[in-house]
Amino acid sequence: MRRLLPALLALLFATSAQAFPDRPITLATGYAPGGSTDIAARLLAERLAANLGPEARVVVENRPGAAGIVASEWLRRQVPDGHTIMLVESSSHAIAPAALVGGTRYDPVADFSHLGVIGTAPLILVVNKDFPANTAPEVLERLRSAPPETFTYATSGVGSIVHLAPEMLALDLKTRFVHVPYRSGGQMLTAIFQGEGQFGIAVLASAAQQVRDGMVRGIAVTGNRRFPSFPQLPTLSEAGVPGYDITTWNIILGPPGLPAAVQEALNRAMVTSLAEPALQQRLLTAGVDAWTAPNAPADARAFLEREVAKFRVVVERTGVKLQP
Repeated sequence: MRRLLPALLALLFATSAQAFPDRPITLATGYAPGGSTDIAARLLAERLAANLGPEARVVVENRPGAAGIVASEWLRRQVPDGHTIMLVESSSHAIAPAALVGGTRYDPVADFSHLGVIGTAPLILVVNKDFPANTAPEVLERLRSAPPETFTYATSGVGSIVHLAPEMLALDLKTRFVHVPYRSGGQMLTAIFQGEGQFGIAVLASAAQQVRDGMVRGIAVTGNRRFPSFPQLPTLSEAGVPGYDITTWNIILGPPGLPAAVQEALNRAMVTSLAEPALQQRLLTAGVDAWTAPNAPADARAFLEREVAKFRVVVERTGVKLQP
């Protein structure tokens, strides 16, 4: 019987792959509704379903907790049939494995099936409307020249990319800020609007509408180029922090051991969706640059390996640590 079990499982999954999908697909995220990861997931879900077939349905499920770590641990235990997948990002799959004391219980690369990169997103430096400076160079000079711990910055949680980014900025400006963590990107931006945090470096996908509405003031973007939907905002590197380049990203993963045919079906639907100009524009408006480079499962794995290595260096530099 033990000898027959692997063959029976292989036959079962092969049969499932031929009928895939035969029920709604759950696209999980590790965050509450309204944040950048949730926005990207919901924009993708509709087109992904359409490109999987006329009867396919993709349902977004929010499983918030510990910057995506809880949901990532949950994902690797799910049945590898393609009906449970997850949109993950840098906090859960690059920062946490490096910053968590003792490491995560999952290997960010080896413990998952790699289905495709969705896109990259810069961060945006935002300030309260009463912040005592206006232009990007003025804001940076005010942050640099004030006594250490004069200014407070809000984040969506300890160990997230929006925690790492201001700590990187503090190192570059040779100063220190006071960290005020909240539970989500929405709460973070509300705190800055209300003055509980004087500034923050938010994921652009989370902050884009609040910046357009004047709820917070957009000052500069991260990354190595200006973002098309906010061309008036300089990069932090342009504004006076040479070489500052930190961005986030979204990638779709599944549990380990997904059958090749299921991986290929999901990847094909993702690549087709991301090639659609309408979806590209919707993602761009939300602050996400759709991924149009080679994007097979092997490419997605290689992308993740590079990002894990890059963020390990950033975590070491900032000294950010997460307690389990």
